[in-house]
Amino acid sequence: CHLLSGAHAQETPEGPILSPQESGSSPAAEEKPLSFRSLVLTGYGGYDKVKLQVKTQKQPQLEAGEVLVHVKACGLNFAELLGRQGLYELLPAPPVTMGMEGSGVIEAVGEDVKDRKVGDRVIVLSRSGMWQEMVVVSANLTFPMPEQMSFEEGAAIPVNYLTAYMMLFEMANVRPGKSVLIHMAAGGVGFAVTQLCQTVPDVTVFGTASAPKHETIAQGGVTHPIDYRTKDYVEEIRKISPKGVDIVLDPLGGSDTQKGFSLLKPLGTLIVFGAANCVTGQKKNLLAMAKTWYNQLSLNTLKLMQSNKAVCGFHLGYITDEQLISRTMFKLLELYGQGKIKPRIDSCYHFEEVTDAFRRMHERQNIGKIILLPEAKKEEEKPKSSPEPIENVEKTEAAVNDKKEETTEEVKAED
Repeated sequence: CHLLSGAHAQETPEGPILSPQESGSSPAAEEKPLSFRSLVLTGYGGYDKVKLQVKTQKQPQLEAGEVLVHVKACGLNFAELLGRQGLYELLPAPPVTMGMEGSGVIEAVGEDVKDRKVGDRVIVLSRSGMWQEMVVVSANLTFPMPEQMSFEEGAAIPVNYLTAYMMLFEMANVRPGKSVLIHMAAGGVGFAVTQLCQTVPDVTVFGTASAPKHETIAQGGVTHPIDYRTKDYVEEIRKISPKGVDIVLDPLGGSDTQKGFSLLKPLGTLIVFGAANCVTGQKKNLLAMAKTWYNQLSLNTLKLMQSNKAVCGFHLGYITDEQLISRTMFKLLELYGQGKIKPRIDSCYHFEEVTDAFRRMHERQNIGKIILLPEAKKEEEKPKSSPEPIENVEKTEAAVNDKKEETTEEVKAED
């Protein structure tokens, strides 16, 4: 049964990953329990808090309207960096499986599922829980993948492109001849914004990124790349466009929101969609949070009227209108089919390499989307230089089901 392929690939010469109690011939053995790999946030803190576990449970009983998906690729988002530090309020308390997007193949369908069938390749969106090999979701939150789309691309589209599309077209109403500033232009949302701006004639894109990334983002469509590390981006933009810009998309927060507001032309729009300035080290930094909070933009309605500017906030996690999400996803898939958008994949990491994936995003090394792959890394792919993490992972996996109570106690103690 290929449902278990990921788990089987992890078997080592020492024996299977499951403990004897689980793999023994219990009465439930005839039911073929489901075994799957999962990335679990065990508590708030550093990279070590996300652990690879193998879960074994009975075959899920699907409710009406649900599907079981064998996940092939998952997306990593900045929200997971926040979630690991306890700063993402929509994530349930640990222990919890993170992940909001993925792609895979439907393995089973519940009653009342008319337009999805076993074997369909789908993109999946969820509030959390996507970082595992098998996931049960509402069929309404699955979207058929175009034939030419890879699983990696499928996992790279939902969060970044929905965010970019809704901000540009639903909120900011970008039109021909307008100018847009996007921070972190080399990230997943940055690339999505840049590509979507190119679907509208004569839109100028200013993008902040470190200098080594400029050539790539310029090729991707950023009109004016700006090095925020060595230059004052406000001054640089004013040199090129003295009156400022029409739209500022701000994932940073704090003093950068104030700068963004000051850069707006009359009738311009600022959209705040994150607080990346809160994240500095591996763990929660109260000083960085306080500083971001203290420097946040403060306005009253009179000042807004006098400045003739619009300030908006966007957070995909709080959009509960499934029809809006569905409509936008189908629009994005249409644009993909027309060749107008194509996610840029920065790198792919197997579940056991999740620490490296987190570090790459945290240190702002990525150009495009970071993807996580649930299937086990094959022996020949394993890097010679880092036997330790893999060894630790195997220990963790082997101990997971034996030590459930201990893990829970440990998490409680840390909280």
